[in-house]
Amino acid sequence: MIKAGLLGLGTVGTGVVRIVEGHQEDLQRKTGSPISIEKILVQDRSKSRAVSIDKDKLTENAWDVIDNPDIQVVIEVMGGIEPAKTYILSALEKGKHIVTANKDLMALHGAEILAKAAANGCDVFYEASVAGGIPIIRTLNEGFSSDRITKIMGIVNGTTNYILTKMSQEGAAYGDVLKEAQALGYAESDPTSDVEGLDAARKMTILATLGFHAEVSLQDVKVKGISAISKEDIQYGKRLGYTVKLLGIAERQDDHISVSVQPTMVKNSHPLASVNGVFNAVYVYGEAVGETMFYGPGAGELPTATSIVADLVAVVRNLKLGVNGRELFTPYKEKKLKSDEQISSKNFILLHVEDKAGVLAQITQIFAKHDVSLESVLQHPNVSNPAAEIIIITHDANQASMNKVLSEFESMDVIHQIKSVYRVEG
Repeated sequence: MIKAGLLGLGTVGTGVVRIVEGHQEDLQRKTGSPISIEKILVQDRSKSRAVSIDKDKLTENAWDVIDNPDIQVVIEVMGGIEPAKTYILSALEKGKHIVTANKDLMALHGAEILAKAAANGCDVFYEASVAGGIPIIRTLNEGFSSDRITKIMGIVNGTTNYILTKMSQEGAAYGDVLKEAQALGYAESDPTSDVEGLDAARKMTILATLGFHAEVSLQDVKVKGISAISKEDIQYGKRLGYTVKLLGIAERQDDHISVSVQPTMVKNSHPLASVNGVFNAVYVYGEAVGETMFYGPGAGELPTATSIVADLVAVVRNLKLGVNGRELFTPYKEKKLKSDEQISSKNFILLHVEDKAGVLAQITQIFAKHDVSLESVLQHPNVSNPAAEIIIITHDANQASMNKVLSEFESMDVIHQIKSVYRVEG
């Protein structure tokens, strides 16, 4: 019997119990041993549960799990930094293996946790920390082990994808959809982490570190959320064949990397444009395999619990083979971040300008001055706006040049407002 302890019995913890107890025969076939959830940390032992559990297994003291000599694996689904970090480090010091779904902890303190695990010969697996039920971490570690990843791009936050989907498909306003997402439980009462891109940034930190074998920190990620996106932006994008998505984008070129989270105009022909609702998708480009995409539910009780139990199975198999601690990921490349001159993309720009002759010529001269070529320039009438509205899509241009263009636009009297600027993909 392999005995595990569970820190947390919320939505995901309940899913873990359901799968472990309901799939015993399958788990024994895959590992050679029965698996038992021996002790579970909860906040209130007397609370009614969505799953039937022997109350003797419940405790309000985390050390009943961590100090229990019979427990070999600790599963952490509490979330947050503390006390989860203290509990995990203490469990590793006692030689216990860790399975966690904690993206915040692994993004900010993953290096420290993995170093502690290596020192104690322990496993640390965290598949469920990114994209819920999509096995993207195992795929990056194992499936791409013979390839060289050059780009990881994806929708890794279901809340923002739900909001943008509703805005696109129903023409709803951002504030109205956010309230609906909160009512449905997709968004927290304080939605800042989701809508300002912080949740996605933590996940991209993990994926970029794994994909590029360099220790990427959260401070390396340029982040912009969705709170400023208007119905107008989405409507103009649709006219031109684009869908607005909040994308995490990690790229490598000549061993220099860039990582960002930002609203992006995605061409409707690109697979990511059709990922709607609370679903997640991660697009990976390898030098050998080319383009691949992984799609599925990004959150929820059973999808996330499936990833956790898969990690638990991996730990038990390693126990049987006596190879725990040998699969730990250790970054081995120097981190070299791209400068603005090295970061390149197409751009979508919406300008409100004076409606008179010669304005467009002045604008195109600024682009030419900074070596930014234009793919298309469109002007659409808007009866509600006395200024002319000009949409410009550039060819690939480096960020430094675009910053200079936008800076000059800010000082031009004929430009009333730089309404929107988005990266373009696909």
